Formats: sequence, structure tokens, C-alpha cells
Amino acid sequence: MNILLIEDEPLIQRTLKLLLEKKGATVEATNNGTAAIKHILNNSYDIIICDLMLQDITGFDIIEESKKVLSNEEISTKFIIITAYSSPQILEKAKLYGCSIYSKPFADVKVFIEEIIRGAHVRTD
Repeated sequence: MNILLIEDEPLIQRTLKLLLEKKGATVEATNNGTAAIKHILNNSYDIIICDLMLQDITGFDIIEESKKVLSNEEISTKFIIITAYSSPQILEKAKLYGCSIYSKPFADVKVFIEEIIRGAHVRTD
């Protein structure tokens, strides 16, 4: 499983990368949205875990740019949004893209990792 992790908080990035790699995933991590877009346009990922609020742009900006190479269906199954700002407006916008959204801090990071590895993050509603 090839994963792109976009997270600008160093501790969260290191922790998620380590836990995913322990589960056998190959993880490429970046802390900025502009670099993430380049990765998405030039590589193929099974899953893209994307922090919503980055230093330079938002996760929604990254999703919009990803439409150059990914279909709407691919976006809805590949992207997982993680955010500390889960307002009703943000949740509604995530639903428009069909993406799963997880709030930080995670209630249980190990459950989050398991859901990603099992594919349980893919929305069915």
C-alpha cells in the first residue's frame, strides 16, 4: 500500500508515518501543500492522508488540483482528510468530495491506522 501523508505538524507526521509503516505501508510524507500537489501529479498513491489546514494552502485546494489526474471517484476513495477544525461547513464540504474526515486529536490513533489499512475509511453513504 502506497500512502502520501500531508501533515505540517512534525510530531503527528512522524507518528502516523511510523505506525503506517509498521503495518507494511510505504509512506511518503510532506509538510506542505504545494509539494503534495507535485507528488500527486507525478506519482500514484493508494491513499492520500491530508491535513486540512496547512501552512501554505488547504487540503481542499490539494483536492481541487488533484482533479487534473484523479477522477471524482478516485478522490472520494483515496483522500482522507484529517483536521482539528471540524465545523459543520468543513464536514459538509468534505461530503461534497466524498472524502472521509477524521478529527484531530484522534480518539484512538491505532483505530484510525487500522481503518486506513483495512479500507474502512471509504464512505458508503
